[in-house]
Amino acid sequence: MDKNFIIGLVLIMLMLIGYQILVPKTVEPTPVEQTTTTNTPRATATLSAATDSSEIASQISDTVARVTPQDLVIETQDTRVVFTNKGGVLKEVLLKKYKTYDQKPLYLIAENHNKFQIDFPTQTGDVRLTNAYFSTDSKDQQLSAKDSAVITYRTNLKNNQFVEQTYVVHGSGYVIDYSIKSNGAALGDKSAIINWKNDLLQLENDMAKNREVVTINYYTDELLSLPTSATSPEADKTADPVKWFTIKHKYFLAGLISEKHPFNNVALSADVNPNDSVIVKTMGVTAGIPMAAIQKGEANFQFFLGPNDYHLVDKVQAENFDQNVYLGYAFLKPINKFFLVPLFNFLEKFVSNYGLLIILLVLFVKTLLTPLTYKSYISMAKMKLLAPELEQIRNQNPDDMAKQQQDQMKLYQQVGVSPLSGCIPVLATMPILFSLFFLFPNLIELRQQSFLWAPDLSTYDSFLKLPFTVPFGVGNHISLFTVLMTASSIGYAYYNNQITPTQPGPVNMKVLGYIMPLMFMFVLNSFPAGLTFYYFVSNIVTIAQQLLIKRFVNEDKIRAILDENRRKNANGEKKQTKFQKYLEKSLQAADEAKKKQAELEKRAKKK
Repeated sequence: MDKNFIIGLVLIMLMLIGYQILVPKTVEPTPVEQTTTTNTPRATATLSAATDSSEIASQISDTVARVTPQDLVIETQDTRVVFTNKGGVLKEVLLKKYKTYDQKPLYLIAENHNKFQIDFPTQTGDVRLTNAYFSTDSKDQQLSAKDSAVITYRTNLKNNQFVEQTYVVHGSGYVIDYSIKSNGAALGDKSAIINWKNDLLQLENDMAKNREVVTINYYTDELLSLPTSATSPEADKTADPVKWFTIKHKYFLAGLISEKHPFNNVALSADVNPNDSVIVKTMGVTAGIPMAAIQKGEANFQFFLGPNDYHLVDKVQAENFDQNVYLGYAFLKPINKFFLVPLFNFLEKFVSNYGLLIILLVLFVKTLLTPLTYKSYISMAKMKLLAPELEQIRNQNPDDMAKQQQDQMKLYQQVGVSPLSGCIPVLATMPILFSLFFLFPNLIELRQQSFLWAPDLSTYDSFLKLPFTVPFGVGNHISLFTVLMTASSIGYAYYNNQITPTQPGPVNMKVLGYIMPLMFMFVLNSFPAGLTFYYFVSNIVTIAQQLLIKRFVNEDKIRAILDENRRKNANGEKKQTKFQKYLEKSLQAADEAKKKQAELEKRAKKK
């Protein structure tokens, strides 16, 4: 098995994997059993047995019911948070440091596009707190980074019962502390029911891609997620306690955390209208809060309303909350988490232009992998020197592939060359390429960062608009960075073919080296420009590395080493390597198999 054949197999495997992940999942979870979509009411509509509006109103104190709507604005260095006394809930959350794709203010929670309801059980029936008006002594505030504001909303119910909601808004960051408490008679194992529905407004340029990636993450003892569909509604539910859940845009999160008293009977839904040009999806979460915790004053929560930035979510005091940033499959995650992400953020301290930062990232990684690149080149140089002998072996037995392979193995044993030695360094670099494939689409740092003709490295660069849409994820555009990546890949394949001998087989590996980049051009056309730019630069640097190595490699010395190995092996002076022992056993097995076959044929003729 020669180097080109193995690389071809690896590339075919990559192609198959690539097609499986044309729409890569943005989370790592294992989805729970999906509910069947029917005409029955959806999970999010199945609240606790809340009474109708007239019955709900009868449970609220008449005095409080006459209060007029009033907003309360708390402004920090990162957010502008608007509360309303109607329900005592969040009305708006503006992220001040971010803009939408068309440079409009970015509202993670927008008026008329968000509904946060609590159905609150009492001895005489359930109360929908959204219909109640709460009172507060808090005023509008502008907070400095180190300050915080405490907002307490209180409403009175019938039978001298009250409900009190308290928010703590910090001067910096995206975490808002929240608690709810009440007095009244114990209600056993009943729960207050949260019903949160949020219209996800379009924050990124590609509506179709947005609908493919937005989801709801939730954490039990593992990270799970709502199955996603760009065209049809979805619903899930779980009876397991949920410690936190997040309504996840591509780069932003709106979540609620309850570590001490997890949510129960959680149901999730996603409704989508493919013809809607404003709302990506409408996400819904229904969750129960144990009334015992509310009455004991232990119902404490945290809202996270901000960017899905790894360094921010990693600091949130919730178990594995950092998993909201998808860093790839389990075996790739350590590479991203402990190597690529820290390296990326280290370079950020010195370089503000993210295109240049990507170039530096390539140079650093390629420099680190130089020993493997050198070893791979030396292996190819050896195979090139053996090319005439390999060609002679093929000409001697043009119709006997088994004999060809047997003679090739003998040659490799004689000169002490392993055809796999060039593949191992190449395969060793694959985990980094895979890791980057998952990392770049989830790096909020690239969002709205321009470079050359690309206005946003977190999405594709639309260098040329097409008057039609190409299926299979290609879209209605041509990405120039993807074209350059493809051209550089073909250039690398051409250069590689010049120093690699042609090997026999049903598939011409040299031709495959040209076909694969063309196939991946279609696969990656709608991927982030930052990713395809990285691959383009990586190809160019790899070619430059090999040209540089070539200047320092003396083929005459390599030929002398091969001849010396041939002499020592012939005289038995050189100790066999593991590979040579493997070759010897393989050759012996092949000889024995050939003798047995000849014996069988001889007996068959006699009969």
